Amino acid sequence: MTCLLTDQEQILHLLKGLNNQISPKFERCTGISSSRYELLHHLYHADEVNQSNLQKAVNIDSAAITRHLKQLEADGMVTRSKIPSDNRVTLVRLTEEGRKRIIGYKEEKAAFVNQMLNDFSEEELSILSNMLRRMQTNIREL
Repeated sequence: MTCLLTDQEQILHLLKGLNNQISPKFERCTGISSSRYELLHHLYHADEVNQSNLQKAVNIDSAAITRHLKQLEADGMVTRSKIPSDNRVTLVRLTEEGRKRIIGYKEEKAAFVNQMLNDFSEEELSILSNMLRRMQTNIREL
């Protein structure tokens, strides 16, 4: 007995498959996970960020952000410090090394995205972008 998928189920299946393919290939091409890239990208545009605000901005759980930041700190890419007046608050800042490396990661990301969207016309990219935004809106409203 075969289980046929509706067009809508097929779309969900394809999107899940794309997500599963994109993450490891992104990491192989850029040399960094997409989560760490997002953290560094956010820090690149900010001077210093409260760790809990950073966690909300990149939408990952508190254990994951702590794990990522510890590794990025060990790699010399970020520094973390406590506010003397409130020891519960951790501030995160990109180091000069982190700033240099995120620039390289941005170049690698651009190459990855260009390859992923190779042979798409401007019109197709615009249509796809609009469709994906609508899907995001629909999911947010669930």
